[in-house]
Amino acid sequence: MAPPQSTRFRSTQPLGSVGLVVSGLVLQEVGASFAVLLFPQVGALGVVSLRLGFSALILLVISRPALRGHSAGSWATVVGFGLAIAAMNFLFYEALARIPLGAAVTIEVLGPLAVSVLTSRKRSRWLWAVIALVGVALLGQGSFGHLDPLGVVFAFGAGATWAGYILLSARTGRHFPRFDGLAIAMSVGALAALPFGITITGAALFHPHILLLGAAVALLSSTLPYAFELLALRRLPSATFAILMSLAPAIATLAGLVILDQRFTVVGALAIGLVIVASIGAVRSARPAPPSEPLAV
Repeated sequence: MAPPQSTRFRSTQPLGSVGLVVSGLVLQEVGASFAVLLFPQVGALGVVSLRLGFSALILLVISRPALRGHSAGSWATVVGFGLAIAAMNFLFYEALARIPLGAAVTIEVLGPLAVSVLTSRKRSRWLWAVIALVGVALLGQGSFGHLDPLGVVFAFGAGATWAGYILLSARTGRHFPRFDGLAIAMSVGALAALPFGITITGAALFHPHILLLGAAVALLSSTLPYAFELLALRRLPSATFAILMSLAPAIATLAGLVILDQRFTVVGALAIGLVIVASIGAVRSARPAPPSEPLAV
């Protein structure tokens, strides 16, 4: 006898939510690959300006945030959140301009990993930290070819600002309802980045095909992953969601291989695997935290 339809639906919800998270990660890394293709025309700052600008416009239309009734402390939090978003995107794209996508994402996820390690009360957290450091050390052993030192520095900077993003995201969520905080913060980030992007890139930033590609990067890297993650967070425990997000380095490496022809060695695969294992272990060791907004920015 077949189970009731409602039972079958409930049983497939977790699998569907996992598919949403993985699909969001794939879209995010495909968007990052498209951003790399834009670098010769507008540079990293131009891409950051386009991504944040279009993402802000989409979020403002969707959420229509209320601007009145917030304290000075709330505004300080959301402005800091927006500046963290701008800095994180700038550092990440500057890293992508110099090192392969898989290597950049693998180094960048050390930021959230560090947050998990530092919020854990278990002694095993130091084991995960060591495993992650071994994985990153292997990245420098020719696993992705020669890694530009400045690109590595930018990737570490992106990881540090990602850690700050996580903390400010949680605080913003407590001060602003629904997605108002993210929409305002994204607008702050766009306003901070646009003057630099326009100054450096000039009129090329507003060429129709550049604008179209920039909108595609924003849609793939921010809007769709954010929507998918939002739906998934309604059905998945936060810990499960965080573990799935640890797959980002592997997905980024595959996107770099398929779209950008960025090859890697067995040592590179091992390095990525170690960082993923460390991320999963650190998430499982960290003390439970309340759900926060998705991390696709």
